[in-house]
Amino acid sequence: MQQDKHPEYRPVVFRDRAAGYAFLTRSTATSEQTIEWDDGESYPVVDVEISSESHPFYTGKARTVDSEGRVAQFERRYGGRPGEGSGPTG
Repeated sequence: MQQDKHPEYRPVVFRDRAAGYAFLTRSTATSEQTIEWDDGESYPVVDVEISSESHPFYTGKARTVDSEGRVAQFERRYGGRPGEGSGPTG
């Protein structure tokens, strides 16, 4: 491996401010900010917008689609269902 070609791979704390969650891992990410971790060591900290603690897919808090409301909206806009007396097949 050539020297000075690859970024330094070191322990870094990633912090999800929205969820109040942080985790220590290894990364090449850099930051001027540091945080003191549970082990008493100081590590660079990178703030992230979303993590597994706040992402709807991982938390199970995804929005549910109101399919009945969408069907009713479609029927209001385009008429009743086929066979109910409206349209060429009814």
